[in-house]
Amino acid sequence: MALNHRPRYCGPLRAIIFDWAGTTVDHGSLAPVAVFIEVFARRGVHVSAEQARAPMGLAKVDHIRVLAALPTVAEQWRQRHGRAWNEIDISAMYAESIGLQVACVAEYATLIPGALSTVEHCRARGMGIGSSTGYSRTIMQVLAPAAAEQGYCPDALVCTSDVPAGRPAPWMALQNAMQLGIYPLAAAVKVGDTVPDIAEGLNAGMWTIGLSRSGSALGLSYDDALALPAHELHLRLGAISAELYTAGAHFVVESIAEIPAVLDIIDECLRRGEAP
Repeated sequence: MALNHRPRYCGPLRAIIFDWAGTTVDHGSLAPVAVFIEVFARRGVHVSAEQARAPMGLAKVDHIRVLAALPTVAEQWRQRHGRAWNEIDISAMYAESIGLQVACVAEYATLIPGALSTVEHCRARGMGIGSSTGYSRTIMQVLAPAAAEQGYCPDALVCTSDVPAGRPAPWMALQNAMQLGIYPLAAAVKVGDTVPDIAEGLNAGMWTIGLSRSGSALGLSYDDALALPAHELHLRLGAISAELYTAGAHFVVESIAEIPAVLDIIDECLRRGEAP
């Protein structure tokens, strides 16, 4: 019996799905870090900024769970509370983190340079604009209007609270594709600054673009990144790019401003019959 080979999709790209913090807004993804540190500090447990950043990209409740499981954090918890943490503690911290995030997220809503021009470029190509985020819908009810005031209004927005599981599961990316009416999935690109972002896109069968400079891994505001010595910045971006490529990213650039050139390359790959 001969296999019936399905024809390859040969383009063009029809949708792009952006992450939020560290990708389109909040250069350095600064807002979540402060909240994670604070929610543990209120319970007498110290979490460093480096530790708080490591799980970035996951659903926020999963992020808190990963932090709590770190050996140094778990030991502090036992010493402070006389027992190990449990899921009741995780749920309480998550609920508290939402309130803290809602209170501060608008302060970190500034669009990353190049975001609007890239979105306009994508629309000119006939691409739908999707978005996914580890933030809950409650938080996005504050952040999305703040972004809209600056001109950023994606056609679709999917939060971890809208789907059965957050990243690395593909559900947010797939829900975006459904809302945008886009198929096959090779016609879509997922863009983000974290390893879970890349996993989300790959698991959904999409092309993936990682961002090395604007996101959580570098963890610097736009101005602070500019002030970093060139040699140090080069080394740090190289390490971040390597991590994103190791995670499976098809392409890695510094920020959203560089995406249009990558879309040209992907369209050419599709014309040659290549798939993500």
